[in-house]
Amino acid sequence: MAQWKVPVEAYKGRILEVTIGRGSKAVKIGGENVFAFNQTFDEGQWPNSPKVAVEVWDREPLGWSEGILKVYGDSVKDPAQWTKKVVDELSPDLLFFYLISTDPNEEDRSPDEAARVVKAAYEAAGGVPFIVYGVGNDSKDPEVLRKVAEALKGENLLIGPAIKEDYEPIAQAAKDFDHCVSSQAPMDINLQKEMDVKLSRILPKEKIVLDPLAPCVGVGLEYGFSIFERQKHAAVSFGDEMMQMPMLANFSFEVWKTKEAKENEKMGIMWEEMTAMAYLVAGANILVVRHPETYRRVKGMIESYKG
Repeated sequence: MAQWKVPVEAYKGRILEVTIGRGSKAVKIGGENVFAFNQTFDEGQWPNSPKVAVEVWDREPLGWSEGILKVYGDSVKDPAQWTKKVVDELSPDLLFFYLISTDPNEEDRSPDEAARVVKAAYEAAGGVPFIVYGVGNDSKDPEVLRKVAEALKGENLLIGPAIKEDYEPIAQAAKDFDHCVSSQAPMDINLQKEMDVKLSRILPKEKIVLDPLAPCVGVGLEYGFSIFERQKHAAVSFGDEMMQMPMLANFSFEVWKTKEAKENEKMGIMWEEMTAMAYLVAGANILVVRHPETYRRVKGMIESYKG
């Protein structure tokens, strides 16, 4: 009797490999020609496992969980000390540095000051790759991110988000100073593709990471999951070249705004972990988390699967 074999499907497309950072601590994302966690069935290769970034702000955070603040202590009062503490405690793949104080509706910190703070934090982190995000203000972000890109020329940061209203100056800054850029569209696969086409006229596609927006558990996760899954499907199954960039799932900020996370730290960790697991299955290449315990759990899960 013939032995039954698992059906194996070959896919047309491959996600582009993108490098963030430089030197020995640089991380590579993408490169897969298979859906997440499917390569055990010999359908394709997944050369670079998903990476996890830890969220850090450019000022002392307000309203954060006491459990997080207890881990970092007084270091959160100084972004450089904070990033060093994160690196020492967790050895993260990347750091997600959020320029919250540049918001015109908050402190309205100047581009020059923002660049100084990012550079000091980057140097304190000892070369761990940085994702640097503005606040989504289309008039302020381009000025801020250009100064940051110039201050850290050649360090191959991932800067963003580049949105429809400001993608040109942000992409040009990334090109001028040798960085990568994130392409963000409001949870719409057609708008995402349109953004990718426009950005690829300025930058090589190997310098672009997709940020489709990633709502968390209880706040639209199902729709966010479907967008990630559809974009990965378009890239891998159908070989759509304008969707073949790696994807970033940035959900930590939204998780810790929920009522459940605010009222109960253990619930917040569970909320963040469940959201991370969903986007891993959907094909995310980078996850952004806030709580140190979430980082350990998610990294452990990824490492366990690799093993």
